[in-house]
Amino acid sequence: MEKRILIFLLLSFAIIFSFDFILKELGLVPEPPPVEEGQEAAPAGGESLPPEVRDATAGVRANGDATALPSPLQSREEEQVAEVETPLYRVAFTNRGAQIQSWKLKQYLTQDDDDPQPIEFVYPEGHFAGPVSMQVEDPEVNAMLNTGLFEVSRDFETLDEAHPTGHLTFSYRNEEKGLQVEKEFTFTHDSYLVDTSIRVEGLDNTVAVMLGTNFGVVEWGQGFIGALGPAWMIDGALEKESPDPEIRRTGDLRWAALQDKYFISVMIPQGAQGVFAKTETEHVVTSGVEFPVDAEGSRIVFQLYAGPKQFDLMRSLGHDLEDTIDFGWFIYGSWSIVKAVAKPLFYVLRFVYDYTQNYGVAIILLTCGIKLLFVPLQYKSYKSMQGMQKIQPKIQAVQAKFKDDKERLNRELIKLYKEHKVNPVGGCAPMLLQMPVFISLFNILYMTVDLRQAPFMLWITDLSIPDPFYVFPILMGASMVLQQKIMPTTMDPTQAKMMLLLPVFLTFLFLNFPAGLVIYWLTNNVLTILQQVVTDRFILKPAPAAAPAPATEDASTKSDNGEPPKKKKGKAKQAQEEASD
Repeated sequence: MEKRILIFLLLSFAIIFSFDFILKELGLVPEPPPVEEGQEAAPAGGESLPPEVRDATAGVRANGDATALPSPLQSREEEQVAEVETPLYRVAFTNRGAQIQSWKLKQYLTQDDDDPQPIEFVYPEGHFAGPVSMQVEDPEVNAMLNTGLFEVSRDFETLDEAHPTGHLTFSYRNEEKGLQVEKEFTFTHDSYLVDTSIRVEGLDNTVAVMLGTNFGVVEWGQGFIGALGPAWMIDGALEKESPDPEIRRTGDLRWAALQDKYFISVMIPQGAQGVFAKTETEHVVTSGVEFPVDAEGSRIVFQLYAGPKQFDLMRSLGHDLEDTIDFGWFIYGSWSIVKAVAKPLFYVLRFVYDYTQNYGVAIILLTCGIKLLFVPLQYKSYKSMQGMQKIQPKIQAVQAKFKDDKERLNRELIKLYKEHKVNPVGGCAPMLLQMPVFISLFNILYMTVDLRQAPFMLWITDLSIPDPFYVFPILMGASMVLQQKIMPTTMDPTQAKMMLLLPVFLTFLFLNFPAGLVIYWLTNNVLTILQQVVTDRFILKPAPAAAPAPATEDASTKSDNGEPPKKKKGKAKQAQEEASD
């Protein structure tokens, strides 16, 4: 039973961890659709809009002239780009529709060894709805909102400690339609959060403010833990769903987001009535939030966050946004027990890092601490496995004797276990108790953005990417082989040889795992080997064999001439010999 559970767990982890890698190697993970020749990368206005809006937008881009727009927009001035730069990000707005054209994070770079560039949040391919663009049901008004040229005003040039706050305002007016829109963005130099206010007149019923298309999804398809794409919290429930092809929810919306493993864009609205998400193409999703408005005039208020999924930042925003970092993920679902263990471990990792200033060293020290914590459980597991190993010949004898009587076989095995005071699952139970900790730490090291661009030593300059020279994965595989050699086992030689294939498989799998995760696994293996050696030599060492008792030199054992005494004959045989004489 013990070996079946162990094999099941190992094979389960191998299948889960290799799933994404195998799909990539087989070419089954689709690449983003290429930009067609002659097609511009456009951040705003697009496939999510009515045909009239797309046609108007395409005409403007093709001709570079505002005269291609419908007549209400002909008198507007030329397109402008308004840029805002803080120590954290650089954002560019176009006054055509007052939409975000580019949003780059200055402190996070692409993982390109040759030419790393700041991370770009705005999806560069295709014509889709841009961030903070607006949609309504009337196609003509839609065209005005998304292709109209807004007037731009601002009260700052730079944002820094001397000038921490600035306002950027876009205004649009159409007297014929009685339409008036004013978008005001408030930036702070040390925050990714942007306060946004939209005043509208001449619109009724519902206005959708777009979060955008893949806005904040930088590395979709590069991980297997957690849910990517749209997420929201509505009526107090967190939902992460992939639209197929569209999802709409109504209720008390606290926030809506688009996310990947490390980055996220979030809209935190006031008074929203619903949220929707739509799949444009494979791994391309558009999302927006719906607000009720009145023709006499309404004010739409929300906060926009576009930055890293850093735990402290997410928690500071409130509304349980830290739950977008799903430390509880395991086998296509989120587990409360794993999440409950992961958060304290994450705090400890951060605490150790504050002293070491090196996440690689912090991972090693945290692994050592966890190993010490589980020493009693490991000792109990080793002792149980050693006891099972000693009685293995007797178990095999009982199995052979009662192989045709399953009920009798079970009774005899239970009796044998009780006589020798061993538990057949005693070796696995302590391992199962450690699983939540193992999975939690695995999730932390795989998902936390803190390890992105965090160096360790020598050639390891980023703990979130694989070891470029495969040194640590190979050492990890070698440590697994050594660990299997010295660990007590109840497997027969054939099964033991088959299990030696597992380190080979996992070594190839870990070649593509983040270096921080491989360092953790290698450290854990080395500590397990040391613990096993100490246990075998000093704690559970086998008792020495008893020496044979020495022969005694008394009269009862030897005759007078020093020879062994002769065996006495029986009375009947002695009488028979006398009669023959």
